[in-house]
Amino acid sequence: MAARRSNAGGLLARGLIVLIIAGVAAGAVWFSSRASNLQRGGALYAEHCASCHGAGLEGQPDWKIAGDNGVLPAPPHDETGHTWHHDDAMLTDYIRRGGQAVLDDMGVAMTSGMPSFGEILDDGDVAAILAFIKSRWPDRIRAVQAKRSGG
Repeated sequence: MAARRSNAGGLLARGLIVLIIAGVAAGAVWFSSRASNLQRGGALYAEHCASCHGAGLEGQPDWKIAGDNGVLPAPPHDETGHTWHHDDAMLTDYIRRGGQAVLDDMGVAMTSGMPSFGEILDDGDVAAILAFIKSRWPDRIRAVQAKRSGG
């Protein structure tokens, strides 16, 4: 009887070890996948966004003041801008359809210079770019924006 209990305990211990190893492996895969997505988002941001919004997400100077042509300069995407004030659905729509289309639908009397990227970037690309931008925000701001996005 004691041998049976010892064997059952050994099986339980081995089972727990297997579960722990599987959990660590799954965590490593998740972390690697997340890091890869952020790297992809960073590359896409550099290719499609940085020329206007800045390599450091700093935006253009005087971004709150429309130029002589009535177009607002590109805002920063870091914590000093207003990107984090919007939920993911709105940000995705803005990127896919372009700023003016979204502003017109909202009835906002501003002129946006943000082009449409709907023909260039797919949903995964847009999500990767947004993940990259968010990764640069302080935790507090990420939490506020996540709450606005339903998270």
